[in-house]
Amino acid sequence: MFLKNSNLPKPVKFILLTLILIAVYLIIAIPFKVISIIPGFTDIRPVMLFKPVFGVFFGIPGCFAFAIGNLIGDIMSDSLRWSSIAGFAANFLAPFVFYLFFVKFAKTEFSLRTGKDLLKQLVVVVVSSVVETLIIAPSVKLIYPEVEFNLLSLTIFLNGTAFPLLLGIPLMILMQEELGFMPLKRKDLD
Repeated sequence: MFLKNSNLPKPVKFILLTLILIAVYLIIAIPFKVISIIPGFTDIRPVMLFKPVFGVFFGIPGCFAFAIGNLIGDIMSDSLRWSSIAGFAANFLAPFVFYLFFVKFAKTEFSLRTGKDLLKQLVVVVVSSVVETLIIAPSVKLIYPEVEFNLLSLTIFLNGTAFPLLLGIPLMILMQEELGFMPLKRKDLD
């Protein structure tokens, strides 16, 4: 928002926005890294509330921030593994699904004002969570066969679904309706 009207070159704006979003991600992610479900592989992740926010309001910089923030969180919590490569990809694609659906290919402006809007949000949250689960869980199981696949899959899916629905939607409504943040639009991509 504050970078949008600045005279900085586009690459500088992109990098600055990405760095700011990484900082926001880490402020929420790091304190919860101690609540582990499968130590070194999955934990309770309230930071997933930012998945739709980063995709809809910030686009590609938000997608990179989400992936890089997850990778930094893995490093800081001593849970960096080979499967973190899949985690990086999945955590880029998670907000990217929102970006594609609500910004790139949208026929209408993003809103959460009606039941139909909320239903669309629910569907995209579920699709995004399935994408994450299908990337991360098989990768972890392939590299670390001792990890309980069903528990890992369920944890990834629930983290990716519950937090964006229960916390992400209210945050997005607050950002859009009260704080004046404008979701990206197709015309903003030029």
